[in-house]
Amino acid sequence: MAPLLYQVITSPPCRAVFMLARAIGLTMDLENVNLTTQEHLKPEFLKLNPQHTVPVLNDDGFIIWDSHAINAYLISKYAKDDTLYPRDIQKRAIIDQRLHFDSGTSFAVLKQISMPLRSKKIKVVPENLKAEVREVYGFVEAFLEGNKWICGDSVTLADIHFVATISSLQVFEPLTADYPRTNTWLENCNKENWYEANVKGLDERNKLYLNLMAT
Repeated sequence: MAPLLYQVITSPPCRAVFMLARAIGLTMDLENVNLTTQEHLKPEFLKLNPQHTVPVLNDDGFIIWDSHAINAYLISKYAKDDTLYPRDIQKRAIIDQRLHFDSGTSFAVLKQISMPLRSKKIKVVPENLKAEVREVYGFVEAFLEGNKWICGDSVTLADIHFVATISSLQVFEPLTADYPRTNTWLENCNKENWYEANVKGLDERNKLYLNLMAT
């Protein structure tokens, strides 16, 4: 039985799971969660995830949420090798550091902007939040110094999570030529077969927020 993923296609964390699944050749069943009708707050969903966030994975009765935890689990169980998340403790420690940066910094900035736009508390991204986006880009640029990918010379789980978030930030503050390594890295991500799983949801998300900022 295929794992079941409760998801929203526009969600960057959900898209990170889509990309990881594509990268390891895993087929999942998908269950859409309608946030507009607050399906994520209904008792049956709260039993799965009391934090009422997506994505949530149900793998034959084993329930786990948070995209970083889900992807680490999927690699451990379903990947043919450990290339994306090496068992070598030092390599894995670097990847873990980057993943914590993604959840604690990059995605936190994205959420600070997205939430008030979705609730229509703001229509324009404040300059202080644009500055925080640029700071994130600057950190990514630093991570890429001397590296083709976020953690070195090969693609890892960190690249998949970073590209889900960084590609989503650009609708709020475009990535300029001031970040050449980051631009090249994004181009390289676009060439990977797994990146296709990011495209549809990203396009829908961008249209949503461009519309919110235009009205």
